[in-house]
Amino acid sequence: VQLQASGGGLVQAGDSLSVSCASSGGTASGYDMAWFRQAPGKEREFVTATRPNPIYTRYADSVKGRFTVSRDNAKNTMYLQMNSLKPEDTAVYYCAAKPRGPLTAMAHAALYYYWGQGTQVTVSS
Repeated sequence: VQLQASGGGLVQAGDSLSVSCASSGGTASGYDMAWFRQAPGKEREFVTATRPNPIYTRYADSVKGRFTVSRDNAKNTMYLQMNSLKPEDTAVYYCAAKPRGPLTAMAHAALYYYWGQGTQVTVSS
């Protein structure tokens, strides 16, 4: 499985931005897919995770109500729509995938097998 993240950029606080993650190698139905982010000097943190059935989507409290994750299984692509961006959302955003497992495991970075290269999102105040 190969993941390719794209769409980051520089925006102002309050703006919106969308990033995407294209996958190859069969992640459409059998995989959990997630976004994590890492700010300078900080550990990688969970943002959101999803399955083909969106009822299993999870969000970090810090982004709940502002970020929306979606998947186009036919295109093997995951999207992250980020609204009302804040300076503290500045980070490198990574997409990740793993074979489907317990729901409680969806937020744990160490359990994800496959990672994209990351895309920089910078929010200025």
